[in-house]
Amino acid sequence: MAVNKIKNMLVHDILDRVAKASNRKEKIEVLRTYNHRGLRDILKGSFDDSIQFNLPEGSPPYTPGSDHSYGTTLLKQSKKFSYFVVTPQRPKAGPKVEVIFIKMLESLHPREAELVIQMKDKNLGGKYKGLTKKLVQDAFPGLIVE
Repeated sequence: MAVNKIKNMLVHDILDRVAKASNRKEKIEVLRTYNHRGLRDILKGSFDDSIQFNLPEGSPPYTPGSDHSYGTTLLKQSKKFSYFVVTPQRPKAGPKVEVIFIKMLESLHPREAELVIQMKDKNLGGKYKGLTKKLVQDAFPGLIVE
């Protein structure tokens, strides 16, 4: 059985391809070609102002995984992002939620963990050449709430 290489691609690799694309049209094509839940969740969390995270700013104390032997990917772990979002019932993260966040970071590829931290702090814009809120809105209409 063939492996779906697009679905198995790490989000930081996709964003590297976006940065290397020579024009806006190519950047949008890269995002659409490698579209999966983990990518969309990182982009939505980074650029959607209606989403606020209930975790402290900055990098938490965690031990980054290895470049070669990481346990999981953002495609699988992005389902947990809802635990970290501010809601009326959960305006602030408790210790249990912070432990879930740290364990998730430790299970990811180190560059993927950095992406999650950048998303949480709303610092992804400008980290990859040409990756902007407008580009994401053009690539995925309706993903980001205005």
